Amino acid sequence: MKHFLLIILLSSCFCLDAQQSKVDILQPIKTMFNGMRAGDSLVVRNCFIEHAGMHSTYVNKEGKKTLRKGSLNDFINAIGTPHDEVWDEQIFTYRIEHEGTLATVWTDYTFYLGEKLSHCGVNTFQMVDTENGWKILNITDTRRKEKCREKISSN
Repeated sequence: MKHFLLIILLSSCFCLDAQQSKVDILQPIKTMFNGMRAGDSLVVRNCFIEHAGMHSTYVNKEGKKTLRKGSLNDFINAIGTPHDEVWDEQIFTYRIEHEGTLATVWTDYTFYLGEKLSHCGVNTFQMVDTENGWKILNITDTRRKEKCREKISSN
């Protein structure tokens, strides 16, 4: 019985450590989305490593599969530029894989400009654990306008 309790106790420690790791990995992603909603470019910038990558993949209006490379600086400048609508990226799920100082996070999202649906898809985040904590190394997203999940009610 003592061995059984010891095994349960030790395994619960590993579970707590794994849960804390997931919380730490997700923190810069959640902070980035909160910074986007607030229009705070400094908060968003601090979530990324320098020279982080940004990409979008989608089927364009002509039906052609497209990969577009974005610019982190352009993204940060756009967030910090005053705009009438709140940029609200609603995240529905987080799937995390990680080993050591590398993690991948997959999220389902719907993006709203104010109350108007803009687009939806999935984000993949590559994360690295740095001396300053977890940071975003790269974001790649898909974009579509159909079959989007509804906005989460704040009620």
